[in-house]
Formats: sequence, C-alpha cells, structure tokens
Amino acid sequence: MNNTLFGYTEAQISQFGLTFGLAAFMLYMLFIVLKLAIDSKAGKFGTFVLFLVLSLGMLGFAAKGIIRWVLGL
Repeated sequence: MNNTLFGYTEAQISQFGLTFGLAAFMLYMLFIVLKLAIDSKAGKFGTFVLFLVLSLGMLGFAAKGIIRWVLGL
C-alpha cells in the first residue's frame, strides 16, 4: 500500500506545512502587531517596543531553526 498524497509522503507534507505554513502565520502575526501599533498611535518608539516585545518569541523560534540548519542537526 502506497501512503502518499499527490506523490508526497506524510513527512514531506508535514515539513512543508511546518516551514511555509508557520512562516506565513508569523508574517500574519507581524501584520497584526503593525495594525495594533497604528491603531493605538504608538509613535516610532512605541512601535519599536511593540515589535520587540510581541515578536521576541517568533524571533527565538526562527533563530532555533537557523541555528539547527547551520549546525546541521
């Protein structure tokens, strides 16, 4: 029995969803932070603080992926 969907294995589909799907979701979250900064009229420094604080988790997650890629783990 061939366990593929459109010629791709479950592992390939999961990897695609993890990389591109999660990247799209992170970009959407950055859009939400930008909209929050604009709607609250935060100014330049306030916008910087919002992006820094609310996007720090996403930065850590992206850094983990980059570090794993560089080290070949």
